[in-house]
Amino acid sequence: MAGDAQDIPRLELEAVIGFNGHVFSGLRVHPGREHFIYPLGCTVILKSLKDGKQEFLHGHTNNVSCVTVSKSGRYIASGQVTFMGFKADLIIWDYEKRAIHARLQLHKAKVEGLAFSPNDKYLVSLGGQDDGSIVVWSLESKEAICGSPASAHSAGHCLTIEYTNHSDNIFISAGNGTMRVWELDLPNRKIRPTECQTGQLKRIVKCIEIPDDDLFFYCGTTSGDILKVNLKTRLLNSCGPRKQKFSKGVNTLKVLKSGDILVGSGDGMFTLCSGPNFKTIKKVQLEGGVTSIAVRGEGHQFFAGTEAAQIYRFGYTDFKEELIATSHNSAVNDVAFPFGSSELFATCSQDDIRVWHAETSKELLRISVPNMTCNALDFMIDGHSIISAWNDGKIRVFAPETGRAMLVIHNAHSMGVTAIAGTRDCKRIVSGGGEGQVRVWEILQGCHRLIETMKEHKATVTSIKIKSNDKECVTASSDGACIIWDLVRFVRNQMVLANTLFRSVCYHPEEYQIITSGTDRKIGYWEVYDGSAIRELEGSLSGAINGMHISQSGQHFVTGGDEKLVKVWDYSEGEVTHVGVGHSGSITSVTISSDNGSMVSTSVDGAVLRWRYPHPSSP
Repeated sequence: MAGDAQDIPRLELEAVIGFNGHVFSGLRVHPGREHFIYPLGCTVILKSLKDGKQEFLHGHTNNVSCVTVSKSGRYIASGQVTFMGFKADLIIWDYEKRAIHARLQLHKAKVEGLAFSPNDKYLVSLGGQDDGSIVVWSLESKEAICGSPASAHSAGHCLTIEYTNHSDNIFISAGNGTMRVWELDLPNRKIRPTECQTGQLKRIVKCIEIPDDDLFFYCGTTSGDILKVNLKTRLLNSCGPRKQKFSKGVNTLKVLKSGDILVGSGDGMFTLCSGPNFKTIKKVQLEGGVTSIAVRGEGHQFFAGTEAAQIYRFGYTDFKEELIATSHNSAVNDVAFPFGSSELFATCSQDDIRVWHAETSKELLRISVPNMTCNALDFMIDGHSIISAWNDGKIRVFAPETGRAMLVIHNAHSMGVTAIAGTRDCKRIVSGGGEGQVRVWEILQGCHRLIETMKEHKATVTSIKIKSNDKECVTASSDGACIIWDLVRFVRNQMVLANTLFRSVCYHPEEYQIITSGTDRKIGYWEVYDGSAIRELEGSLSGAINGMHISQSGQHFVTGGDEKLVKVWDYSEGEVTHVGVGHSGSITSVTISSDNGSMVSTSVDGAVLRWRYPHPSSP
């Protein structure tokens, strides 16, 4: 942010829909049993198990790659990835204060794993494959005590690390062909490894789990079996299951008080198996590979997080899965509120459209179209249908209550449908495509007809807005032109040209001006009547402005883009009134709710953020 931007008031973040299910063991339950802890982009989220309220730990500059919680619950630690050649941050957070206790830097490019010692004395960290070292940190002095290469030259990369339950001086690391028990020699500031002997067995270990008594430890492997190793003798005790291995590898393990083991595997199977012979007792199929298992309390309740960005809750007795949180697991491309309603909104991404309840962030409906990407969507004004633009060249119309497909327009555009809007009378759709054509469709009961094709754009149409009398529309394109079309005679009324790839365009509510944004980081105000430029604002310090929406009064508008900031602007002053910090990926779209109560922004990391709109009084 710019030096003067520090004084701009911050937007209040009300809720985040999102969970990075690709971080192994990223979902944790705090020992106080009241909160979930999990990563999303460069934020660590604390979510109350009681009422779902969220708090956010901001401090990382790039995506969080690992999260852990100390045994006492006093500290949380999280590591991040960064660019090649740069050091990756590791942050220790004070849980009570929700503040940074220490920011530590040594590892190159990525922090792969973290573990606290049982008495909160030390934190051990493991660097990613470009770094390959293990470092022990003192929580008291906030400094590194010692470090060592994680694995021998002959072995592969180390992937995971875990502290024993009773000794602050013993921890275990494992990975591709390497399994070591380390002892910390504090007086000499050294850590000394002992290789574990596995005989002829060659395995890649993904996770380590150490039961309370510290006699043995378990390792989950990519081959789908579990190794049980004696911690004292460092010898392999057993390996199983013999026959039915876990499909697509064991991603995460948890040993319960009873000695039984919970296993999360890459094919989405969540299994309870008996300790001695790894025989399956119960199993449930979940959506997406299981990457996290978190146990609450004594193990009467546990949670599973998957790669499909879903979080499930289980009871130990009935072992029934309950889906408690869902989110997008790929880039969210567009967001829309129904006309005149602020209770729900819809988002779209690869494979699906989802309708959310605004207040609770609960998913109400999912409309799936496998292997296709939805580029844009909108609600028809009467609220009877959702119109959507897809990369397979089809326009699909769905019923918003049931998700039933009401109409499909095949071959609407030859290079995918990239923008869409519906008229006020709900009888027509205007669509734009990757080839630059703008088409007007008449929608009849269950069928459709192409009324006109307007060919002037040379590249992808990125945004379409229709005037309230349905007689005119404006289209923005990445060819550097915005065209205002006459929707009665189907000819060009006006054209606006700029040296940019236009990403979005909005009519001012009084409809005599339009504002545009694009890759040149500028916000342009233009006269509709003759296409002349009125003014230009510096909209962003870095990267394109991808999304823009104007309030119903026309007094304010919001923007979001590659700068990852949501900005609220005063329309006539051209000044930023509020800034929202929270996204860790480029913002793709942003919209203000009909009642001026909140705003929703979406980004390429799959996050959907809901903010309090700061100017509710302006009707």
